[in-house]
Amino acid sequence: MANIASAQKRIRQTLKRTMRNKARKSRVHGAIRKVEEAVASGNKEAAQAAFRAAQPEMQRAVGKGVLKANAVSRKLSRLSARVKAVAAA
Repeated sequence: MANIASAQKRIRQTLKRTMRNKARKSRVHGAIRKVEEAVASGNKEAAQAAFRAAQPEMQRAVGKGVLKANAVSRKLSRLSARVKAVAAA
């Protein structure tokens, strides 16, 4: 355990930030899972609604520095293509 006050404070801040980032990542993964489940069920409206809900959550994670911009862009592109395939079918 750290003896210096500033080091103790850094530990507290790191724990808080880690929990916050973990929660953000979990929300993103949950949103992606909902889109994939809707696509698998073949429900066009549900897939589009889930995608619309997932998009801002993923972008927010990028803005907060939890996920990389290119990774989220790639995931959004692939999810969008899958949602469009359901809508076309």
